[in-house]
Amino acid sequence: MDANPTRKILLPLLFAVVLTACGGGGGGGGTPNIGGTPPPASADVKAFGAVTAIGPGLVVNGVNYDTSGATFTIDGVAGTQTDLGLGDVVVVEGTLDASGLTGTATSVTFRDAVDGPIFGIDRTGGLLLILGQMVKVNAETSFSASVPMNSLDGLNVGDTVEVSGFEKAATAEIAATRVELKSGGAEFEVTGVVSNLDTVNLRFMINDLVVDYSGATLRDFGAGSISDGDRVEAKGDTLGGAGELIATSVEFEGGVINGNQGDRLEIEGFITRFASSTDFDVATQPVTTNGQTVFEGGVAADLGLNVKVEVEGDIDANGVLVATKVDIRRAKAVRITADVDSVDSANDRLVLLGIDVEVDELTRVEDKSNADVEPLTLADINAGDYLEVRGSEDPNSTADVVAVIVEREDPDTEAILQGFVVSATEPSLEILGVTIETNANTVFRDVNDGLLTSMQFFAQLVAGDLVKAKGTESSATVITASEVEFELEQ
Repeated sequence: MDANPTRKILLPLLFAVVLTACGGGGGGGGTPNIGGTPPPASADVKAFGAVTAIGPGLVVNGVNYDTSGATFTIDGVAGTQTDLGLGDVVVVEGTLDASGLTGTATSVTFRDAVDGPIFGIDRTGGLLLILGQMVKVNAETSFSASVPMNSLDGLNVGDTVEVSGFEKAATAEIAATRVELKSGGAEFEVTGVVSNLDTVNLRFMINDLVVDYSGATLRDFGAGSISDGDRVEAKGDTLGGAGELIATSVEFEGGVINGNQGDRLEIEGFITRFASSTDFDVATQPVTTNGQTVFEGGVAADLGLNVKVEVEGDIDANGVLVATKVDIRRAKAVRITADVDSVDSANDRLVLLGIDVEVDELTRVEDKSNADVEPLTLADINAGDYLEVRGSEDPNSTADVVAVIVEREDPDTEAILQGFVVSATEPSLEILGVTIETNANTVFRDVNDGLLTSMQFFAQLVAGDLVKAKGTESSATVITASEVEFELEQ
């Protein structure tokens, strides 16, 4: 069976690295009213997106859902809200009030994207190879407390992990929103599209994973059988000698969300098919826009394959979501780790290193400190707290940076700033109004972590380059750098 040719190029590169190594409103803002008694419902809603706040209800796509009467299904079996973590991608069904800011959930369903052993790690590229699936770890990824260092650096080949995230079309990657370390012996699971179906030998592929379904129970296929193009979830306990999954069950999944005419849908994900700005799919759901569609974070011309969006609208008679709003999610290249200068929870603002940060309804706010406050809101954050902010510069915002994730961590003296260089004159450079000062003790690196001299670094540096600086905050808007490094925007 032939794998995708693009992945044939990617996989050898990844294995080379491995072999070398082995030698809604208020979800993140001021004071979200999660749960509670919602206003009268105005419409049925089905929402697909990552959880951005938990307790006592859930926030998904900026909507606060009361989950007190909801049923929870976790990987096909009954569960509870405590089984979920921030960043888990779920489907919420229920009702939405007239304001569109709160709702009542009747059911919450979670299915991981892949659950299995890590076969390869490319730490520089932020890639994991898990059961033939390429998983991309980026600024939007949350790590459970079970992962050491809360980062890719805490994982190793052979670890079993559960990944939740969004599928990308062009690169056949899973963009991870949450990674959780699992105990050994867990059941292997993978969700994806069937290709290279072999009905004689009873095998098919999901990206680069061969699935042997000769002994599997088939579920929800109706009177039909498995076909190329079907979106399925395959489960099994063992791998064959060639690394194939020996499936115990294969379940037909259909779309990530199945709406009926008149349903209100709110879907977060990547554009997986793009014909035009009025004809595209988001996470397998057909979408159209019109003259009444409101665009946020960009314009219709910014849409394209693998662009991350959050789309809201109603299903028409043809099963197409007619978008009332399309929120275009920009790149998340900016990272700030420092003590908080000030907090304005009433206006959903933070200041770190003199950088003004906006926290909106789509920001995921987590407490990774020993305080372990859940849910963490801006009202719980104080000047002097040590935070990591990941986000982007947004020309449509009055702030310097719009945050995608805000994490409170235990106190530290290291300040980190990653962003686009505004200007540079050796021995200093400027990023987001912060001066990065270098000296004889500063270590300089290229995009591959190779060492550079100060002269080589500044000779290559131009305005617009993405650079990460680590050091100490010597004044409100100055970092004395122990290390500076060129970065690639991912």
